[in-house]
Amino acid sequence: MYEREIAARFREVNGDHPMSPADDAYVSAQFAVLDDLCLTSGRDPGAVRLMMLARLLPLPGYLRSDGAQMVPKDLFAPAEAAGGPEKLEAWFVAHWADPAAGRQEWEAYLSGRYVCLHSVTPASIQHKERLTAEITAAPYDPDAGTPPWSARLHAAIDELDALEPAFTPYDRLRFGGPTSRDLCIDAMRARFPRDPATTRER
Repeated sequence: MYEREIAARFREVNGDHPMSPADDAYVSAQFAVLDDLCLTSGRDPGAVRLMMLARLLPLPGYLRSDGAQMVPKDLFAPAEAAGGPEKLEAWFVAHWADPAAGRQEWEAYLSGRYVCLHSVTPASIQHKERLTAEITAAPYDPDAGTPPWSARLHAAIDELDALEPAFTPYDRLRFGGPTSRDLCIDAMRARFPRDPATTRER
């Protein structure tokens, strides 16, 4: 129930881009089929989709090529932490000191496009924002190029690497370009190789 409505809403948000076999394999490994997740958690899939349409829960992150609606494996965790889906928006927005910024993040969360994090929570969103800002600004630091700077930069890159999944080519289609991993992890590691002096022996 409501599968068509969710698929239509998803395409309104993301466009209608093809999923390759590699995309399907990536998504199947990283995400859960909505119906399966509902079954294991004792929830009714139709009721969950209705909550998505009512903007109480986020849309799926992907539509697999077979039509399966793919969601984070911890989809229900934020709502449970908030005390229920009806309380999720207020709980979520309250994590930002600026309510306007919190509401903007809430809209992004509802879209289902926060596929850039292993676990999507206000804390992980804010952590990612801090790290991407730090990494992007790093080349302009007064001590750029020094060993201490290299150590700070690569510590931030490693933290972001732990937060983010690998992404898949489909993401670059729907986002219209490179991902945060492309820009802040892969490109920065290539541009500023890790200083061997700062690498601890393992």
